[in-house]
Amino acid sequence: MISMFSEDMLVQQTTADYLAGDLHWNESVYAFDEKLGENGTLGRLSEQEIVLVRYLRRKLEEFNPGLPPEAYKDAVRSIVETSSSESLSSTNRAKDNLLKSGVDVVFRNEKSERVRKRLKIFDFENPENNHFLIVRELWVKGSIYRRRADLVGFVNGIPLVFMEVKNLHKDVKAAYEQNLSDYKDTVPHLFYFNAYIVLGNGIEARIGSITSKFEHFSDWKRLSEEEPGVVDMETLLKGVCSRKNLMDIFENFILFDESAGKTVKIVARNHQFLGVNRAVDSVESREDRDGKLGVFWHTQGSGKSYSIAFFTRKVRRKLGGNFTFLILTDREDLDTQIYKTFSGCGLADHDKDPCRAGSGGHLKSLLSEHKAVIFSLIQKFNQNVLPENPYSNRDDIIVITDEAHRTQYGNLSLNMRNALPKASFIGFTGTPLFSDDEITRRVFGNYISTYDFQRAVQDGATVPLYYDARGEKLRVASNELNERIAEKIEEFELSGDDVERRLERELKRDYHIITAGKRLDQIARDFVEHYSEGWENGKAMVVCIDKVTCVRMHRLIEFYWYERVKELEKASAKIGDEQEQIFRQRQLDWMRETRTAVMISEEQGEVEKFRSWDLEIEPYRKLIKEGFLSDSGERIDFESAFKKEDHPFRVAIVCAMWLTGFDVPTLGTLYLDKPLKAHTLMQAIARANRVAEGKTNGLIVDYCGILKNLRKALATFAGRNDDGRDSP
Repeated sequence: MISMFSEDMLVQQTTADYLAGDLHWNESVYAFDEKLGENGTLGRLSEQEIVLVRYLRRKLEEFNPGLPPEAYKDAVRSIVETSSSESLSSTNRAKDNLLKSGVDVVFRNEKSERVRKRLKIFDFENPENNHFLIVRELWVKGSIYRRRADLVGFVNGIPLVFMEVKNLHKDVKAAYEQNLSDYKDTVPHLFYFNAYIVLGNGIEARIGSITSKFEHFSDWKRLSEEEPGVVDMETLLKGVCSRKNLMDIFENFILFDESAGKTVKIVARNHQFLGVNRAVDSVESREDRDGKLGVFWHTQGSGKSYSIAFFTRKVRRKLGGNFTFLILTDREDLDTQIYKTFSGCGLADHDKDPCRAGSGGHLKSLLSEHKAVIFSLIQKFNQNVLPENPYSNRDDIIVITDEAHRTQYGNLSLNMRNALPKASFIGFTGTPLFSDDEITRRVFGNYISTYDFQRAVQDGATVPLYYDARGEKLRVASNELNERIAEKIEEFELSGDDVERRLERELKRDYHIITAGKRLDQIARDFVEHYSEGWENGKAMVVCIDKVTCVRMHRLIEFYWYERVKELEKASAKIGDEQEQIFRQRQLDWMRETRTAVMISEEQGEVEKFRSWDLEIEPYRKLIKEGFLSDSGERIDFESAFKKEDHPFRVAIVCAMWLTGFDVPTLGTLYLDKPLKAHTLMQAIARANRVAEGKTNGLIVDYCGILKNLRKALATFAGRNDDGRDSP
């Protein structure tokens, strides 16, 4: 028998009392000695029941009055029934959709006519009209095991919130490792209807989903963006368990993403919840704002694509009407990434309902229809548009521009505004605006939400980045050279292909210095030594100045990688210590299976271009297009292989692709040999700041001398006040 005075029990009781007293939940029940039966403590007939039918039936009748009893009975049956053949995540996704959309029932009215009606399960418009019940020590029986849940939060009888709490002296992680994992194995049906999970110890707490690894459970440190933030269980409870916020999170801030090949349930983080709600408020007041909805600056790695998805879905769900969202980027890979997020979350399907503009004419055609969402490059506004002949005069089109600062100049932007004169505009960006960027402000207005680099690290939304100036040690770096080349790279990459030839023509001696064979040879040799020694630190990305240099670097790395394997084999044969022998054998196995590949965009005439350098591009292009073949004969596409933690494709060599909008949480080290500055530099280094299990930091290895530009970028972008202005 558990002691009534254990610290675990005190944390439970304190939490339950807080929900009932301070957050105004309707009831708090201690169910350790629950009496079963219709008239029992909770109305459950058995411990296998996890939906409290007594409360559910009452609310169905209240929200949908005047129906025959069999309608309510059928509704309860449809809500409660599940299939044992479905996985936990599949069932949870199905129930999530049912609970939000309502349950369909068929019955006969007083005229004996068959009537189909969708019944409302929750009152999302008036959260206080729902019934909130917190139950302590709830016994749940599975097919074999019996477990006792610390705290379960029921809304209208549905178990939406699961809380596992430990005593004050235990790490929150113990709640995950010792209890939650076991519950999902032994009583999985307890989570069929779950919206989110809270783990706490009375002092600190985290929120996550049924699919979250512990590293992806997050703090909830603020109730408004202006607050400095504090890790505190009370703040989390206020933020996610107040009646209003609980219903808001449940209705609008949960996504199921299948873009990675498996279902991942995403619950919004604190900064996403606050930022998206500010953005939705700006849509409500768009007339007063003259269509300038603002700039949404959340630093790279903080889930910007999901924030856009949350935003579009909440606007359409809560503000009514037939809003169309036009999501604009300026690069094909970014367009593909944001579309994949929407597609993976079930918010877009180009095959069934075309939504990706293939040309300027196609974009015009799509805008003439009432699409929920359209994806396009800004370059598709390539047809001159006169103000008197717009594509659409609708005032419910919202243009979402990703990386807003890059797309508001010249004829393309003018054509866009002429084509959509009554549209509203919102800019999403991972880097803030420069203080003198008046054009972007004129289109979008001021900041509506900010979440900077420093705050993201402090909150654990990203990992810290460390810097290693290996280029200086090798004497292959030059700060002055870096400055000159970075300026030209930024200019040329925005305007098109053939960057190599234009760099060579414009920079001449500078270009030949940074691409000199001897210099690349030194870097390749150092990379192989450095990465093979840090082989347990995740995947790596090597960034080169251009496409040709990427392929040259690949050939050098492959050569030195093979030499390194031979060197380690010889050294391993002489090791006398058994433990050291085992470690080195694991390292050798890892090196032998590791794949290195080049990711560069395709261009016309590339075969001849690479041939002029005595290089063959065809094998590289084939691998990019066809992906990798496993020993079992299964094929995995190129991008998915690099994202997959256990796939041996561990080293990607790039020049522009994958530097923005491409998330690989297990990427531990970024090797930079491409001069970059400002926004582009911050976007590049953020490839290594994603959170992953066992990852404590990312590492930036600098071969070209970016330190001066990095300091400038960090001073500009890393830490700002909540309104986005420079700190004094």
